[in-house]
Amino acid sequence: MRVKIFGRYFGIHKVWLLITVTAFIILSKLGYWQLQRAEEKAIQLSQLEQLQQQGALNWQQLAVLTKAQADGVMFAGDGRWLRPYVWLLDNQIVDGKVGYDVIIPVQNTEKSRPLLVNLGWVAAGNSRAELPELAIPEHLQLHGLIRSEVGGFRLGANTEAAGWPQRIQQPELEQMAAQLPASSYPFLLYQQGASPFLPHYQAVVMPPEKHHGYAFQWFMLAIAVVAVALAAARRSGRENEQE
Repeated sequence: MRVKIFGRYFGIHKVWLLITVTAFIILSKLGYWQLQRAEEKAIQLSQLEQLQQQGALNWQQLAVLTKAQADGVMFAGDGRWLRPYVWLLDNQIVDGKVGYDVIIPVQNTEKSRPLLVNLGWVAAGNSRAELPELAIPEHLQLHGLIRSEVGGFRLGANTEAAGWPQRIQQPELEQMAAQLPASSYPFLLYQQGASPFLPHYQAVVMPPEKHHGYAFQWFMLAIAVVAVALAAARRSGRENEQE
């Protein structure tokens, strides 16, 4: 099929036209999706900033919060490790090195409700059969960010063996709480203060600026697809003119 546009002929093949339109729509949707993600991240960062400006909560204030209300708040308080419970969150990479995040339950008093705390990263050993040696203090000064949604996708069983420390694939809070003698809070504290390990948690891994960059790339690809298709159609049109 040949079409004349602005005095020039373009040879258009129906199949290639369908492919071009489909590719343009898909790439454009990916660009808009990245813009939406950027807006969501900007809102999330703004909400976290507002919550953190309110100051850190203590144990008494934490006790009255629901799971949704606690998400994103700062917390500070003294606590003691509820022995012997330790979970090692597998496949955590920091500075190119593989290791574990150390998660423990911490109580304000002996009979208080435990709070699950991610103390940070520790390097893995030379063999997966060897778990790292952990020097966890009895008493801790907690200061960090609370998050309610911390799980993720996994394949297979979450735990690999019984006993402590226990290696896990995802921090599934309900499952972890069921292993404790007292039900823990339904959220996780990411320690940002002093810790025997390396705190590395980032509330927003990919900032809005990166999403804007990806959106620009998708839109440029969409334009490039159309440009290539037009160039090919124009070339086909010239060949038909010569015939």
